[in-house]
Amino acid sequence: MIPITRVTEDYAEIVQAKLARTTESFAEVDRVVQGIMEDVKKRGDEALRYYTAKFDGVDLDSMEVSAAEIQEALDALDPELKAIMLEARENIAAYHREQKEKSWLVEKGPGIILGQKLTPLHRVGVYVPGGKAAYPSTVLMTVVPAVIAGVEEIIVASPPDRQGKVDQTTLAAAAIAGCTKVYKVGGAQAIAALTYGTATIPPVDKIVGPGNIYVTRAKRYAHGIVDTDMQAGPSEICIVADATASAPLVAADLLSQAEHDELAAAVLITTSESLAQAVQRELQVQLETLPRAAIAKQSLARFGNIFLVETIAAALDLANAVAPEHLELLVDEPFETLPLVKNAGAIFLGSYAPEPLGDYFAGPNHTLPTSGTARFSSPLGTYDFVKKSSIIYYNRAELAKVKDKIIKFAEAEGLHAHANALRIRFEHQE
Repeated sequence: MIPITRVTEDYAEIVQAKLARTTESFAEVDRVVQGIMEDVKKRGDEALRYYTAKFDGVDLDSMEVSAAEIQEALDALDPELKAIMLEARENIAAYHREQKEKSWLVEKGPGIILGQKLTPLHRVGVYVPGGKAAYPSTVLMTVVPAVIAGVEEIIVASPPDRQGKVDQTTLAAAAIAGCTKVYKVGGAQAIAALTYGTATIPPVDKIVGPGNIYVTRAKRYAHGIVDTDMQAGPSEICIVADATASAPLVAADLLSQAEHDELAAAVLITTSESLAQAVQRELQVQLETLPRAAIAKQSLARFGNIFLVETIAAALDLANAVAPEHLELLVDEPFETLPLVKNAGAIFLGSYAPEPLGDYFAGPNHTLPTSGTARFSSPLGTYDFVKKSSIIYYNRAELAKVKDKIIKFAEAEGLHAHANALRIRFEHQE
């Protein structure tokens, strides 16, 4: 049974003691990943075919998914699901349009213009896991913001099955989202191809999307050669609830994350002891009906927690220490509580905004910071697919007013060529 802990001590210590994931050594994984990355860098397509045969069990004639294959996937898609995905795409697009920034120029004074130029990334790679599950929602959440940002080329890489096909729902979602090309490549070798480029797969400027530990570590290895998104960890949900919350709703929402995998964390922080006890009982009842009950039980046993606190303010202090991926406020006045939130990937307000609403349909991105990184990270967004350049213009008269200050500053740092770049503009001139 998920434990109830009355919190009276330091919040940071509670988080460290109760919620810390098992520390693992990635030395062997990193050794394998580095070997794959260097091999693909050296041998290109030949290495990709070798690893695809080794890990996916299929010899590919072509790594690129053809237009006919994509159309076949779209035609085979359940019409009701297609309509839902189209509506979800529009919701995601509308939300991410609100995140768009603009290039700007300001005239600081006569003869001085400063500004910022936004430029979309040219080419982005999106990794989509394959294997036993399909993730069309991840395709929409990663591709659509890039489209809204104005990225010219959006490449999806996803592992093939033993028949040499990418999951059909993933292909359909890629077409609906607006990607440019899809390649039948998975694992660390896909990250290598997107990083270095091969004869078939062009190199990208940024790689986004989730994957297994080999994909995650490969993205870490690639970072700096290309940009990458966050290093995703196990999923998390933290629910802050008062006595007005419904125990069945709280339990259902905790289980919605516990079923992800055995390392997922499901946390309730409440001011109500009766609610805490009711949620304990309700979890047992609902677990019996879940197909993934075995996974959820392990998750709850390892990282499930119910914390009992005195006040909602204390509950939010603890939630901020957790810095969860998903934070639900199941309290009487969620909008009044919202200002107390400092660290969370996504915030869900009230009883009718469950976490899966954000996963699939509402519009905000479901690619969120995990493992406490919401202290300093943000969800994937339109802003992740643009770069910014600063703009500076001074005329002669304005530069003349400040040149001596800049010369003194440069010489204080011992950078005399910097100082000379100012002097030379005014030598032998009236």
